[in-house]
Amino acid sequence: MDARDTDLKKELDATLHARRELGEDYESALVDSFLEKVDQRIDGAVERRVRRQFAEQQMQTARDSRSPGSTDSWGERFGFGIVSLVLAVPLSAIGGGLGHLPGLLAAWAGIVGVNVVQAARTNPALFGGRRRPSRNSDWED
Repeated sequence: MDARDTDLKKELDATLHARRELGEDYESALVDSFLEKVDQRIDGAVERRVRRQFAEQQMQTARDSRSPGSTDSWGERFGFGIVSLVLAVPLSAIGGGLGHLPGLLAAWAGIVGVNVVQAARTNPALFGGRRRPSRNSDWED
């Protein structure tokens, strides 16, 4: 039993005590007053529950709208590709100069690996990943 239940029990005890003191003439008014307090308590609980569910739905909608695919723009992908190519030149020179052919192959394997990871992150369906279901489907509730 929590604090709200004990408050309601105290209200009921006070109402019954007042009924004993005032007599049956005021019974209807006392019962109506008590039922009004119970009704207010129920309305408050329902309102809190509805607000909490609404807030949870808003949070879920906000999380869904922040998916990686929706925030990646063409400019971001283009910029990543340019930076990757610009960095490929010195990495190729360093890898080829220090490690000859194995060093050059290791540098390019790293460059290709980074670009593959970026492509998989921005477009999961590209490598056989699952697509996220559309929120505009007629089949969803």
